[in-house]
Amino acid sequence: MKYGKIILAGGNGYLGTILAQYFSHLANEVIILARKPKAAKGNIKTLLWDGKTVDEWSVNLQDADLLVNLCGKNVNCRYTQQNKKAIFDSRLIPTRLLGKVISEMENPPKLWINITSATIYRHAEDRPQDELTGEIGEGFSIEVCKAWESSFFETNTPKTRKVALRMGIVIGLSDGAFPRLLNLVKLGMGGKQGNGEQYVSWVHEQDAARSIEWLLQHKEIEGAVNCTAPEAVKNNVFMRSIRKAYGIGFGLPAPAWLLGIGAKIIGTETELILKSRWVKPGILLANGFGFKYANIDEAVAALSVEGKN
Repeated sequence: MKYGKIILAGGNGYLGTILAQYFSHLANEVIILARKPKAAKGNIKTLLWDGKTVDEWSVNLQDADLLVNLCGKNVNCRYTQQNKKAIFDSRLIPTRLLGKVISEMENPPKLWINITSATIYRHAEDRPQDELTGEIGEGFSIEVCKAWESSFFETNTPKTRKVALRMGIVIGLSDGAFPRLLNLVKLGMGGKQGNGEQYVSWVHEQDAARSIEWLLQHKEIEGAVNCTAPEAVKNNVFMRSIRKAYGIGFGLPAPAWLLGIGAKIIGTETELILKSRWVKPGILLANGFGFKYANIDEAVAALSVEGKN
């Protein structure tokens, strides 16, 4: 299917780059809203915006098939008061701005997807958390997710369907968590992290992109949707899968106390590693979405082959 116009707000990061490349083959034009200028590449062009004020960028939302909002400061940092405020503001302010613009438009985007996070659910080692029966957790990152989704759904946009896409850990070679974990594996430090029993809800970057196109086609679906592979795996299995794909037989484990020290040194929080995220993509599965990479071994093996080409 050929699409007209795809808008990626805050789309110059890892996932935005993946989506721009994916949709460039399927759409007439892909427009990235970003704070820094960038030369056009084929049918992908960048427009300047600050994420805070209505400006010339807003008219480009007219008649778009899809708007994906990817704005948000990386949570891979220490949770100081300054960083906490930046994490909230970088999500809520652009989301409310887009809502205001869309609500006042004659021909707004047909579908608006806000990329939120699967970490909204509680620490779960007992059962998977889906959209219907999943339990919302507690703590700073969950409060961010709740406020984020609230700011998204609070605006009335009768002409624009809305989906909060609760994204798991996106794995790919170019950026994100996977290259960092792979570096640990190659250095011989790719063993289990903590007790290794915490679940990792992941999704291959191509399935993340494919799910967004699928949602564009399935006009009956709106609200919160989980975007993770069907099979969450425990951390020890996840790390073993990477070692296996890259032919490395051993990896030193990292106990929780050591992770705590390391997190302080590199300026992050152990919650990002130790929280058990067991999330199930109930809506995608129930409505027939076909994952290309449903199994972690297959997904990581494909990445290892891709890296050799």
